[in-house]
Amino acid sequence: MSIRAFFNSVKEGFRGIARHPLVTVASVTTILLMLTIMSAFFIFSTNARNIMRKLSQQPPIEIYMRLDTTPEELEFTESVIAADQRIINYIKRSPEENYIEFKNNLKDSSSVLDDFDYTNYLPYTFNIQISDPSMADEVVSTLQTLPGVNKVNKESNVMSFLTKARNGVNIATVVSFLVLFVIALFIISNMVRISVYSRAGEIEIMKFVGATNFYIRMPYIIEGAIVGLISALCAWVITTVAYRQIYYAVMANQDPGSFYALLPARSLMWLILIICAFMGIIIGSVGSGISVRKYIEV
Repeated sequence: MSIRAFFNSVKEGFRGIARHPLVTVASVTTILLMLTIMSAFFIFSTNARNIMRKLSQQPPIEIYMRLDTTPEELEFTESVIAADQRIINYIKRSPEENYIEFKNNLKDSSSVLDDFDYTNYLPYTFNIQISDPSMADEVVSTLQTLPGVNKVNKESNVMSFLTKARNGVNIATVVSFLVLFVIALFIISNMVRISVYSRAGEIEIMKFVGATNFYIRMPYIIEGAIVGLISALCAWVITTVAYRQIYYAVMANQDPGSFYALLPARSLMWLILIICAFMGIIIGSVGSGISVRKYIEV
């Protein structure tokens, strides 16, 4: 297609929007509704994945050193932990720090440990957090081979659940997007078919004078893309404003650093815009292309 033909198609696309305002409004409303639902689910799934990610890092792997471990073994173990890219954070506790923590946990009953000789019974420990719970077995296998390590504990059931839950959220996100996309494509193609039907005679004449299928179809595809883009911008504004209000309401008494904190709107708004624009243009253009196809088979 030449540049001139392309601009003619763009011009015809805008004329088509103005020629059938009711169909345009119906199409915009339909795509807007679908994109708003998609955006809302995207925000929910993104926050869910973020919470699952933080929770998956929370169940610690605890390393118990031998009571007779040497300073060299302790130092070597710490250096290995610090260098492991799978470990995002660790806390080293001395026997005295473990003793104080035990007493604090007992609260009013802490006096029972007043004469406890922690130096002979409590070891050095490391409490580590990993970036991915599915790596827990690999990390544990590595740590168990270190000199001076007596035992390595991990919350295997919790980590297994979090791994499955995170995978489930990812799968649900993809499936939901596909289902909503197909529904939106079906609805918009039927909406646009009304506009195409009113111009069936014009399309037949263009075919008889030698216009190619692509040339005939292009204005409708551009018209659908424009409608999709308008819908996307409206859906983005609605979703962003609504989520911002929800964020401020939920986070009013919530610590931003907590595991259950929502992602701020500014970190999602541009990604939502890209997704809405992409999905809107695809739904509008493909839906229009499908609708006009049967009328160019002369």
